[in-house]
Amino acid sequence: MLDFVYYPVSAALSLWHTAAAAVFGSGSLAWIAAVILLVMTLRAALFPVFLKQSRSQAAIRRLQPQIEAIKKKHSDDRQTQAAETQKLYRAHGVSPFAGCLPLLGQAFVFLGLFHVLRSFDRTSASAHLPFTATSSPMTAEQNALTPNYAFDATDVRSFLDADLFGAPLSATLSGHPSPAVAAVAVILMVIAAAATHFTARAALSRQESPGLPFMRTLSLWVFPAGALIGGAVLPIAVLLYFVTNNAWTFAQQRIVYRKVDREAVQRDTEESPARADAVPTSTGPRPGARPQRRKR
Repeated sequence: MLDFVYYPVSAALSLWHTAAAAVFGSGSLAWIAAVILLVMTLRAALFPVFLKQSRSQAAIRRLQPQIEAIKKKHSDDRQTQAAETQKLYRAHGVSPFAGCLPLLGQAFVFLGLFHVLRSFDRTSASAHLPFTATSSPMTAEQNALTPNYAFDATDVRSFLDADLFGAPLSATLSGHPSPAVAAVAVILMVIAAAATHFTARAALSRQESPGLPFMRTLSLWVFPAGALIGGAVLPIAVLLYFVTNNAWTFAQQRIVYRKVDREAVQRDTEESPARADAVPTSTGPRPGARPQRRKR
């Protein structure tokens, strides 16, 4: 259904696994490094877009008084209000929808990686989720001999043997409730949920208005809870991707926000002398002072 996503994602993961295997060998560490490096590749590619998004949000905050003035002036005409607001955005190079591309790209990669990693183990009916299931799952022998997108059968067997602290990378908490899987999965789920919560808290703290209460509740509590609950059905490898992605977001957010704030301070510093020079200087007498007579 999404082969145009699955094949590129599997090819990128395969390239990173080959590179990691050359350094760490073809064991578990190479697969763990491949997943982490795939996240870093995606997020590094999207970093300029995130920086542009953050700058646009900062510009929108600076333009808020003008936006409010437009709303007040055209309170009875929503169409003119929207047109004037867009005109203001264009005049200042602001794109309020700059954040859509990173979210869309990450969503496709996450779905692609989820499907590819689930497809390493096709011995259950739900192996082809999230979109389709199969009524005739493979036997363990068939699965070990069947390629998985860009991975050949040798890679499939290598992935099935890989583990993180004793928990197989292909295992899920709901399907393999062993002590090792439970310990690793719960730790990864808690880290992912905590990173989701604090990332949302930092983003919401920069908003001028509190926004809709239910959106704040979704961002601060429902989405982190979803990471905890949904993590039970995710393979360990996908949880590793999820944790790495959230940790990157958490760190990137703080780095970019500090950079944007420094730019705002620098801009204000540069604009202050210009505003001071623009103020006309009065050459007349001070209030209450007697005017000086011209000497003849």
